Amino acid sequence: MPTSSASTPDSAKAPGGGGVQSLERAFDLLERMADAGGEVGLSELSATSGLPLPTIHRLMRTLVACGYVRQQPNRRYALGPRLIRLGESASRLLGTWARPYLARLVEETGETANMALLDGDEIVYVAQVPSKHSMRMFTEVGRRVLPHSTGVGKALLSAVPDGEVRALLGRTGMPAATDRTITTPEGFLKALAEVRAQGYAVDDNEQEIGVRCLAVCVPDSPTAAAISISGPAGRVTEEATEKIVPVLQQVAVELSRSLASSGL
Repeated sequence: MPTSSASTPDSAKAPGGGGVQSLERAFDLLERMADAGGEVGLSELSATSGLPLPTIHRLMRTLVACGYVRQQPNRRYALGPRLIRLGESASRLLGTWARPYLARLVEETGETANMALLDGDEIVYVAQVPSKHSMRMFTEVGRRVLPHSTGVGKALLSAVPDGEVRALLGRTGMPAATDRTITTPEGFLKALAEVRAQGYAVDDNEQEIGVRCLAVCVPDSPTAAAISISGPAGRVTEEATEKIVPVLQQVAVELSRSLASSGL
C-alpha cells in the first residue's frame, strides 16, 4: 500500500484493484488490530501498515464514529461492539454452508462432525452435525473454548508462528480441562510441530475424558477454520484414525473449493 496520502486522496480508487482505497485501508487496519489481540496504539498501526499517522488517525476517527472501533481511556484503540453482529452473522452463514460437508463426514465416519473458527484468542464452534450413534458427542454451536485443549485449536494454531502462539497462550493461560491437557507452552508447541508434520491434530482426552477428536484446517478459508470429528475414545481408536483422517482432509479440500466459488 502507498505510504503517503499526499498525492492520492483516501476516496480515490486503489491502483489496479478497482476498489476504494480508504475502504481497503480501513479493513486492513481492522485486521491488523485483530491480529494484535484486538487493541493497539496508532504508532503500532503506523509501524505495521506503513501508513502515515494522519491517515490512520482520520480512518480511526471514522471507525470510532461508526462503532466498529472504540478508543480506550489509555488512548489506545480497540475493536468495537458493532463488529460482533457482523461476525456472528458471517459465522452463521459459514456454518450453514458447511453443514452438507459435515453431514458427509458423519455418513463416512459415523462420528459427530464440527466446524470451528479462531476468533481472537478463542475457538468458537459454528456448526455441528451429530452422529447417529446413541452414544455420541455434542458441542453447542456458539460455544467458546480455549484452543490449547482442543483438536480444532491445535489445527488452527499450527498455521500460526510460534511467537504468536506463545503470546496467545500468555494472554489466555493454559488451564487443565483434564489430567491429559497440555499445560505448558513448550509442550503445546511440540504438539503443533507434530500437527504440521502429520497433517492433522488430535485431542486425546484433553478436553473431556473418554473423548477423542481428530481435526484438520480448511485450506485457504476466508477466515481461519477447521473441521473435526469427535467420538468416544473406544471408537476413535488409532486404527480408526488411519481411515478417518483421509476423509477429513478430502472433505476440507472440497469445502475450501466450495467457499472459494461462493465468494464467502
